[in-house]
Amino acid sequence: MEPIDVVVHLDYAFDVGYEIDLDRARTLLQSVDDGTLPRRRRTPDSIRYRPAPLRVPIDVSGVSLPGGVTTVRPPRGELALFDFAAISLALQFPVRLTPEALLLLAGELADPVALNTAVRQAIHPWIERIRPAVIGFELSDLSEEYILFQVPDARADWLESRADWVAGLVRLESEPLSRHEVVEATRLSLSYSPHDVVTLDWAAGFLADRDCAETLQVIEFANVQLLEFRHIDDRLDDRLEAAYRLIRPGRRRGRAAWLRSHGAALRSVRELEIEATSLFERADNALKLIGDQYLSRVFDLASTRFHLREWQQSIRRKLETVGDVYDLLTHQSGGQRMEVLEIVVIILIATEIVLALLRH
Repeated sequence: MEPIDVVVHLDYAFDVGYEIDLDRARTLLQSVDDGTLPRRRRTPDSIRYRPAPLRVPIDVSGVSLPGGVTTVRPPRGELALFDFAAISLALQFPVRLTPEALLLLAGELADPVALNTAVRQAIHPWIERIRPAVIGFELSDLSEEYILFQVPDARADWLESRADWVAGLVRLESEPLSRHEVVEATRLSLSYSPHDVVTLDWAAGFLADRDCAETLQVIEFANVQLLEFRHIDDRLDDRLEAAYRLIRPGRRRGRAAWLRSHGAALRSVRELEIEATSLFERADNALKLIGDQYLSRVFDLASTRFHLREWQQSIRRKLETVGDVYDLLTHQSGGQRMEVLEIVVIILIATEIVLALLRH
């Protein structure tokens, strides 16, 4: 078959700490753009970032597609910094391949270990550059990758005429899929006009559109949000386990040591509750999508595929558990202090009695 023009978009999300001071980061970077959402006539003013991320173009010449695939133009990279300490690297690789060759490339991208290593090497100098602007710097081992195959040749019949091919792309599977898998892979799709379509799966998506910068950014943000939810969920698990270890019965300890451990657990749990709640609220509300607009539905499509609602529910349940643990620790700590006070009172009374007996 004839080669077709395709742009392979790779979105990588990383967490670098608790918060990024965007004003300070702006002074540390050059050629920075305020990452306001690109707009078409269909994009209402109610849809916007709060606050807008910083965006800066970066050199990604050291990153290449697997399988020896060459690009028709040099690849482009753009780094986005969000105030809740997430960064996203958006890569664009324009290629001209036959549909069969593109399917083989999708299969290669299913194992992106070498590509991920190259991406981390490419952004490492930039992370070090913005480090002074990061509050609570801590580069997480977690990352999220998402792949989008954009076909500028927008037609209405991509899914109808090439459903098997599109399903292979979004499943990153070069081998034929069953009819059931084809239907499942392509069932979540959306069109704004007869001449565009977007369909998303867990690992990758397919987009037939020319002017789609805002659609790409919404999907990018959903990928960032997935990373943040995973990161918050992991931190909740780790810190809760640490709190449980502090109060779990173990070797025999003195009462003073017990009270100190409870004090440390109380501080840890309270800090965790404040930190997790703050991160969760900022990550959840950074992009305002109000009303039944096209971008809202694109984000809803991505949220469904990324299971964002399930992650939100998991975080909310664990935050409730954090509150219960804090209440338990407070109750136990109060009870222990009351016991200590009662013992002190008894000792004082006994001392008074002994002194009275000695005087007589």
